[in-house]
Amino acid sequence: MKIDGIAYRSVWLNADDRWSVHILDQTKLPWSLEVLRLTTRDEAAHAIKSMQTRGAPLIGAVAAYGLCLALRADASTEAMERDAELINATRPTAVNLRWALDRMLTRLRNTPVSERVAVAYAEAALIADEDVAQNQAIGQFGLPLIEAAVRPGHRVNVLTHCNAGWLATVDWGTALSPIYTAFNAGIDLHVWVDETRPRNQGAALTTWELGKHGVPHTVVADNAGGHFMQHGMVDLVIVGTDRVSRTGDAANKIGTYLKALAAHDNNVPFWVATPSTTIDWELSDGVADIPIEERSAAEVTDMTGRLPDGTIATMRVVAADSPAANPAFDVTPARLVTGLITERGRCSASADGLLGLFPERR
Repeated sequence: MKIDGIAYRSVWLNADDRWSVHILDQTKLPWSLEVLRLTTRDEAAHAIKSMQTRGAPLIGAVAAYGLCLALRADASTEAMERDAELINATRPTAVNLRWALDRMLTRLRNTPVSERVAVAYAEAALIADEDVAQNQAIGQFGLPLIEAAVRPGHRVNVLTHCNAGWLATVDWGTALSPIYTAFNAGIDLHVWVDETRPRNQGAALTTWELGKHGVPHTVVADNAGGHFMQHGMVDLVIVGTDRVSRTGDAANKIGTYLKALAAHDNNVPFWVATPSTTIDWELSDGVADIPIEERSAAEVTDMTGRLPDGTIATMRVVAADSPAANPAFDVTPARLVTGLITERGRCSASADGLLGLFPERR
């Protein structure tokens, strides 16, 4: 995607040394565009843990490059296994993190120690390139859903929750990929962007990238979606996901489940965009078994914004003696999901639907 006319991915190698890793510091957006250079395993792990880089597909790619950085320091098998586990422990919910590290380890365990660094970088590059291709395909398979909502004199309204755009992937995005594809095709559309408390990924990130691409959008409070659906102001909902069970349950940013309930009550199609790397084929009951990350209470009690003088400040918005809970995700049961959009096509949110697209998983 482009920022002020310049093409970017969300993770890339330094063009000069060809080994250090660049990412966009998402904690600085939308206030400033800052590029971080990662040179060690610990820097990569911190970037994932602190959400300087985030989004299920993207943290898988960054984790793969993080293991490359670790191998530069020590390519022994013992160190490699240890470093992979350390990186994996940074974020528990998104399955892409474990998937990418397992893929790297599978490729590297039978590779001579002397060749591991070069092979690791090649494999990480493949993971990144494949993510781009998968997400672009999701855009193509999601496009007909938006086209179906087109009618004379009507702007198509899509509601999305959290950030599932190119900032959450290597490029294109998952939930936003059909939106970008439709916009690029000339369809008149508009996006309702949930603010997505407590970290405001919608208000801070989704709006920033949609704005840079020129897509019409409006930020709404998280609790407003049901109201807009009741009044016929939402044609469809498209969200991303951090993990999908083999039966179609989908974990996404906290608040997604409530949007699905409102969509179900108002007969609004609710679609989940998921590359196959986000499907957990070993898990059948997403509501019971997907681990839900509990993040710092400070994300709920404090908010960061820009003051009139341009200063960026963080302030407490909760009574001083009030505790806060902060589950980062919830799980939308498959029964509330109209369907899944994958790089192989669309399917029902069910075991049969997924296996129809991925028969090799039978």
